[in-house]
Amino acid sequence: MSGTHSPADPREPRTLPAVGTLMVDAGRDDAIGEFRGVAGPYWSLRPVCGGAEWEAEPARVRLANDAERLRAGTARANARSRGEIL
Repeated sequence: MSGTHSPADPREPRTLPAVGTLMVDAGRDDAIGEFRGVAGPYWSLRPVCGGAEWEAEPARVRLANDAERLRAGTARANARSRGEIL
């Protein structure tokens, strides 16, 4: 689902990340989630360890850095080892 998305400011088009890309939502205390798609003017993100998706304002979302991706991967592996996710 890559392409462009019209943000609030039409002068600044944003390229959509690929589905599954780890993103950080500054509007939700820097929660890390996987990009799932677009829902109206919002981006849908899903927690890396499973759970309900949430809608984020694209202007408040950024790509996860290396440390954040590592932390999310470790959290997912730990949850899987505990049997919390498949």
